[in-house]
Amino acid sequence: FFWAWWISWSPFVGMFIARVSRGRTVRQFVTAVLLVPTVVTVVWMSAFGGAGVDQAREGIGALADGISDSSLALFQMLEHMPFTAITSFLAIALVLVFFVTSSDSGSLVIDSITSGGKTDAPQSQRLFWATFEGIVAGVLLAVGGAAALTAMQAGAVSTGLPFVLVLLAMCVSLMMGLFHELRLMKLAKAAAAVSP
Repeated sequence: FFWAWWISWSPFVGMFIARVSRGRTVRQFVTAVLLVPTVVTVVWMSAFGGAGVDQAREGIGALADGISDSSLALFQMLEHMPFTAITSFLAIALVLVFFVTSSDSGSLVIDSITSGGKTDAPQSQRLFWATFEGIVAGVLLAVGGAAALTAMQAGAVSTGLPFVLVLLAMCVSLMMGLFHELRLMKLAKAAAAVSP
């Protein structure tokens, strides 16, 4: 479900990345958006996943017995590692940074969509969307609780399959565009070499 989750969010994330990547080269984009996050994810999952598997295999802590609340798994794993207080604080800080940046990028994209693609929309409009997102999330959690969150997650994941087809078409279109750009660059280079 990990990839279905990300694919379902791809239009939203893609708009944000396109906006913050404007003016960058393809090489800078690939490095900053594809390579660095991939390396960080592999290191993170290898380190913490490996530590969790080792603890479960060795029978250390609550992970070995199985846990009912997966949101506590990281903290239960950190409980049996050195510097528990520091690493738990850092984990909470990372979660907060994740939520704040996700909300900020969400309000940025919604603001861009509602302003017709303008990048210089008023700050008050963006503040409105950030506040509205928070209110909607709070109401959904207060009224529906965990069931509403589970239903929303299932809905987001189920949209992943249709977006796979769209993403495949976009990948083909991107490759065609890049090859076309390469041909234009070669023609311009050849024309510059011929002209005096």
